[in-house]
Amino acid sequence: MVPLGLQGNEVSWETASPHETEAMGQRLGRLLQPGDFLALAGELGAGKTVLVRGIVAGLGGCAGDVHSPSFTLVNEYAIAPAAGDAGGSRPRGFAHVDLYRIASAEELSGIGWDEYAAASWIVAVEWAERAGAWLPPDHLGIRFEHLGEARRRLWARASGPRSGALLRAWAGTDETPVGEVASGA
Repeated sequence: MVPLGLQGNEVSWETASPHETEAMGQRLGRLLQPGDFLALAGELGAGKTVLVRGIVAGLGGCAGDVHSPSFTLVNEYAIAPAAGDAGGSRPRGFAHVDLYRIASAEELSGIGWDEYAAASWIVAVEWAERAGAWLPPDHLGIRFEHLGEARRRLWARASGPRSGALLRAWAGTDETPVGEVASGA
């Protein structure tokens, strides 16, 4: 999928099917490192969980295990270590958070938000706009828009140096390996 255009720290894509949205997630998942934080926004059924399925597959996990954590608030997945990982044996943690059912951002401390926002996790948060100021300063925001039956537009915006490098690599516009920019969510 070719991005519609990269302007500064923002890029958008259109997808024609859930399969294409999941494939975009796989590409993003292959780039993610502990400390990366994804803030997903969009109405119900816009494709947020479909993208997360792709991310888990791109990280080496099983996409079929992914379901929306609307009732549990958080699903955790142990993902195999990245290829070339110096430690080699420690799995990466991936947290899929869904804030649809929270009433206010103050509830985040009760779900272990600080632990998930720590550098040892890769985090994707659905309904991230409900987190407000609790979002880490450097995160990749991804907004979903319905364009029709199965078509979607995804808008991604970087808010810091790490998410900027991640965005450029995901969009295929940066030749610098994404790992060369320090992770820091």
